[in-house]
Amino acid sequence: MASYDPRVSVSQPIDARLPLVQISGIGPRAVERLAHLDLHTAGDLVRHLPMRHERRLAERTIAQTTSEVHDETTNVRLRGTLARVRTRTGPRTKIEATLEDGTATARLVWFNAGWMRDKLHPGELGVAEGRAKIRQGYLELGNPRWIPEERAGSATTDASDDLRPIYPASEEIGSAEIEAIVKQILEGVCQSIEDPLPAPFRHERDLMPLADAWRAMHAPNNHDELAMARRRLAFDELLLLQLGVMMRRSQLRSRTRAVSLPCNQSIDAHIRQRMPFRLTAEQDRVIAEIVSDLAQPLAMNRLLQGDVGSGKTAVAAYCMMLAVANGHQAALVAPTELLAEQHERVLSAMLAGTDVKLRLLTGSCSEADRTAIIAGLARGTIDLVVGTHALLEEGVAFRHLALAVIDEQHRFGVRQRAVLRQKGQGELPLIPHSLVMTATPIPRTLAITLYGDLDLSTLRGKPPGRTPAITRVVDSSKAPEVYAYLRTRLDKGEQAFIVVPAVEESEQEIKDVATHMNFLANGPFRGLSISSVHGRVHRDQREATMQAFRSGVISVLVATTVIEVGVDVPNASLMVVEHAERFGLAQLHQLRGRVGRGTAASLCVFIGDSTTDDGRERLLAIASSDDGFTIAEQDLKLRGPGEVFGARQSGLAPFRVANLATDGELLRRARADAQAWIERDPELQRPESELLRRKLMATHGSALGLGDIG
Repeated sequence: MASYDPRVSVSQPIDARLPLVQISGIGPRAVERLAHLDLHTAGDLVRHLPMRHERRLAERTIAQTTSEVHDETTNVRLRGTLARVRTRTGPRTKIEATLEDGTATARLVWFNAGWMRDKLHPGELGVAEGRAKIRQGYLELGNPRWIPEERAGSATTDASDDLRPIYPASEEIGSAEIEAIVKQILEGVCQSIEDPLPAPFRHERDLMPLADAWRAMHAPNNHDELAMARRRLAFDELLLLQLGVMMRRSQLRSRTRAVSLPCNQSIDAHIRQRMPFRLTAEQDRVIAEIVSDLAQPLAMNRLLQGDVGSGKTAVAAYCMMLAVANGHQAALVAPTELLAEQHERVLSAMLAGTDVKLRLLTGSCSEADRTAIIAGLARGTIDLVVGTHALLEEGVAFRHLALAVIDEQHRFGVRQRAVLRQKGQGELPLIPHSLVMTATPIPRTLAITLYGDLDLSTLRGKPPGRTPAITRVVDSSKAPEVYAYLRTRLDKGEQAFIVVPAVEESEQEIKDVATHMNFLANGPFRGLSISSVHGRVHRDQREATMQAFRSGVISVLVATTVIEVGVDVPNASLMVVEHAERFGLAQLHQLRGRVGRGTAASLCVFIGDSTTDDGRERLLAIASSDDGFTIAEQDLKLRGPGEVFGARQSGLAPFRVANLATDGELLRRARADAQAWIERDPELQRPESELLRRKLMATHGSALGLGDIG
């Protein structure tokens, strides 16, 4: 009696959730090796898309093939006789063979493949398969697969050209084996795919059916079909996320209420009297947008973006004082203690002589201070609080929080915004207005993707008196000249930031704070007052150092990127960034923003030895522009949205196919469709929306906080 096999046959529909171990034809060793790539189910394997596709020519003569190969992404199949074989030994074993078929000859080359020696015999008939290129006028195959005639058979494997998928692989399992396994299950999985987009909707937008798109991504008939498949999958990713942010936006507007914070002439005049400078026309325009929102009983959710030094802090201060003037509390959350301390110091100066109670809550607070601050927030005796992630911790509650400001939004995720919102209005069924700020200008494609639930205000230009820093990019051989020049400026009373990537000495031979400070103190800056600051320095010591730097007692501050945002020392007009090639483009722009805050001519020198095209492009871009919006677009192209703006940190699932740097038009189409869809079906409850809703909740529901509104 035949034994029962519980495994699913690859000839029938295969549920994407089915574990690979239950699929007939995929052995236990293959299942184990695929698990190392985090591929466990049939769906995982189909979603494991090729990195690229190589053109594979059908079997033809060597002469025909030689005339058709134009680049190194073409795979060919040649049938012929090995005319000669020779081995060259040395540091890299090299085996060369000549293949003849009566029309021409081709060269077969293997590197570090000594085991091939016994498999190649002059006079033997067979088939060679591999990537081809033209070298010195001859067709050459590098590390090809050699199949003797008795195993190759007389028939060709392909009647026409095709595109061969090349998969992300590992040492345990190669692309060819992954391709073979995908080929086994692809049709079965595609048969079980339900398309969430109705056929009329697809036809209007020229989108191929979803199952066809997955088939074509793995086994396209041609480049046009591959492009159509990619377009469909990219559209689905963009549409799904846009549906999520639109649904969230709809939920926030329909379910949430906030306290109204009206502003009259008297309040406006009192707040402006507290400002240490006259607000610019740009600041006035943005404040008017925000004040209009704050006056409504609907919760504001606004993103304020502006370039480095554009004056966002003054706008936030105005709004926070407006909340206090209306008898409510306001909170400002910053990503680092150094930035939080600076915000607290600026606000304290503005509020000097008033009855407004302002406190600072960070992880460095003593237990007694922390307890007192938490109690004051809960009782409502503290009006304004500035803090770090410590403000988001459980146990921190407010009596009547009316406005929450989050600085450097890209350092925080959507969930953290939700946590602060839920701290709310104490016993009242209201949530605070939300203002999030970023000094990293956001390309429009990314803004509407990650922050589509927010209204956007853009603060352009800089306040009067700001002098753009002159930027220079040099390699490390020029460092002595750079420091010699800085010495002449320091001797005239100017101050300098020296930024290094590491806190402690490491084996990577990158400059660290202590070692570099010692080098400068005993070398080019001998006799000058030098100190350092980094994230591991205790708060009291860090604040004392920063105060000494601000007052001019310290001439040179050696620091890590802890000074990247918010640090404001007008007399510091010089900056050097060591190992600049190790930093992101937006990060370099932020660092440069620490100088040029006074009236002196400022200089920023990026010292870097870039060994990659990416690194060279970053340094060229930072040298050619001081406009944060231009730099943000360039950074998006170079590094992608996940790395640049914290898409991963936000908790959003990364795109597998869509590329925000190149799919702007597709994103706009998806955004318009999502907006229309949510307008007619706000919660995606209609039958035709059921599949989309399930996919949305599984993919982005938790990260976007869908359903946590209330």
